[in-house]
Amino acid sequence: MGDTVRITEIFYSLQGETRTIGLPTVFVRLTGCPLRCNYCDTAYAFHGGKSMPMQEVIDQVIAYNPRYVTVTGGEPLAQKSCWPLLTSLCDLGYEVSLETSGAISCEGVDDRVVKVVDLKTPDSSEVERNDYTNMSLLNPHDQVKFVICSRQDYDWACFKIDEYQLQGKVSDILFSPSHGKVSPRELAEWILQDNLAVRMQLQMHKIVWNDEPGH
Repeated sequence: MGDTVRITEIFYSLQGETRTIGLPTVFVRLTGCPLRCNYCDTAYAFHGGKSMPMQEVIDQVIAYNPRYVTVTGGEPLAQKSCWPLLTSLCDLGYEVSLETSGAISCEGVDDRVVKVVDLKTPDSSEVERNDYTNMSLLNPHDQVKFVICSRQDYDWACFKIDEYQLQGKVSDILFSPSHGKVSPRELAEWILQDNLAVRMQLQMHKIVWNDEPGH
């Protein structure tokens, strides 16, 4: 493989979010992101990193003998080499997920990949960056995520679920409370009051490892 990938870190941990929460997973964190969400917890991946041959990345993943692999960032799709990396990981038989901001088109992403598309809410400060053409590229095994910073964000997310008919289109709709802005209890009560068919999630890795790098 002639492609190179700029990598911030490759590590093995428990998946802290999404439908596969709690499952041992290899994380491949690509460097770089064009967004600056005000709640970002991976700003260390904006710059730097190490340029690695794709085969070296693959070899490091294989060494963990994983079942699940997550390609994340930053924004992994900001690197063109992300597309062939995803396909190569799928070819090895792993269940591969892609964590993307939704600001870059997912067109051409291997259909075997589980896309976790994070639609940016108004209070993220990056709502205008959403590429809504991604909503037409969703597969039934994909997931859509909303980080909720306020009641306004919650109501906006509910509107987007209806606007793009996400119920039944994807496997999971994920609501996450933004730390320090909405309490988990508050968000849980809104979801219950509206009998909303979404999965509320907390970031398990922050609870277990206190958000230490490499976890």
